[in-house]
Amino acid sequence: MPYTVRQKDRAPAITEPIPADPTLPSVCVIGAGPSGLSAAKALYTAGVPFDCFEKGSAFGGNWLFDNPNGVSACYETLQINTSCPRMAFSDFPMPESYPAYASHDQVHAYFRDYVDHFGFGHTITYDTEVLDVRRDGRRWAVDIESAGVRETRTYDAVMVANGHHWDARWPEPAYPGQFDGEQIHAHDYRSGDQLDDRDIVVVGAGNSAMDIAVEGSHRARNVTLSIRRGQWVMKKTVFGAATDQVALPGWVPWWVTSARLRLGALLSGGLKKYGLPKPPHSPGQSHPVQSDAIRDRLGAGAITVRPGIERLEKDRVVFTDGSSATADLIVWATGYRVSFPFFDPGLISAENNDLPLWKRMVHPDRPGLFFIGLLQPVGAVMPLAQAQSELVVKVLTGECELPSRRDMVKTMHDDDQRNKRQFYDSPRHTMQVDFDHYLWDLKREMRRGKVAA
Repeated sequence: MPYTVRQKDRAPAITEPIPADPTLPSVCVIGAGPSGLSAAKALYTAGVPFDCFEKGSAFGGNWLFDNPNGVSACYETLQINTSCPRMAFSDFPMPESYPAYASHDQVHAYFRDYVDHFGFGHTITYDTEVLDVRRDGRRWAVDIESAGVRETRTYDAVMVANGHHWDARWPEPAYPGQFDGEQIHAHDYRSGDQLDDRDIVVVGAGNSAMDIAVEGSHRARNVTLSIRRGQWVMKKTVFGAATDQVALPGWVPWWVTSARLRLGALLSGGLKKYGLPKPPHSPGQSHPVQSDAIRDRLGAGAITVRPGIERLEKDRVVFTDGSSATADLIVWATGYRVSFPFFDPGLISAENNDLPLWKRMVHPDRPGLFFIGLLQPVGAVMPLAQAQSELVVKVLTGECELPSRRDMVKTMHDDDQRNKRQFYDSPRHTMQVDFDHYLWDLKREMRRGKVAA
């Protein structure tokens, strides 16, 4: 069945502390965003000893507005792009009072209730930065710093959950010319106050670009949306219902999912009549972009669409079609780099955002190292991070065995070839997975690797 969480799925609350079993492997969890919370909850409820280190003074990652850790990309109007029943953890539904697509503050409140319900808030160590992670014999040495004090701890395993929407990627190489106005990355955008009475150019065609352009259309003097490559922009609701509630079982082949996305694009309607370039790919060949408001604002003439940038000229931006726009603010919604500042690049790196992993979570040559939430699903990350964490716990407790290195490498190759067939070549698609199929596939791997009692 497709993944949907209902109120009946809620697990009982944990009211008594769960002691850690010292005979089990010890684990370091890096980060307390949604993926780190998934890892901490799975480890805690299984009695696996662990430390969870969070750089800031609060959990929630990108879903905490003005997160004290300084790397959240959350902005005032941010909403989820996956409906609540499909974003929720499998054993903790979102409140029935929530709208189909919750706001960032509702999502963070949900995480707070999740932590309280399962009673693991005390396991997170705040204001602690992970500086270095390296092999130490058969274990992992982790250097941390808190209140100016640095120390090293060793663990049997490390679960990396530092997120991949925090290291802003600017255009490389930079566009020629000089711009005298202000330039920010979408990561630094917080509210429409930054757009008030400005002439702005928003560069990009993803969800953040659409949201910022729409907000600017109500606040700025002029808004120009520069799009180099056309994208299919889906509506979040059709006939009053969340579009992603029409989901498919995970075992169906990708062409069926692709057909559903093409139907969604057809029902949403194209944007060519509004001046957006026609996408050179099918709807299923790129990560979906969703916006209910962009069509209305384009139709009202509140946003002008232009192609890619050719050069900058002091107080204006010149585009590849020869047109130009006056500007005193450029917002670069140009994506993110996948970064691990605590790893030596010789140990782990993601050049061009590409880090080959078995099931997007295990490096075949780095035993005991697991990546949680390092994927870009056609759907929400949270349920997938939960499933990944549960698989890791089964491995650590001896209930499940990972495949051999040879089998891992073969699977990685097969998955990579499949992704290259399904999605066009781009740094944003190096981590792409199909939500329902990925969940189904992880459950299948748990059954395959189950250790006989």
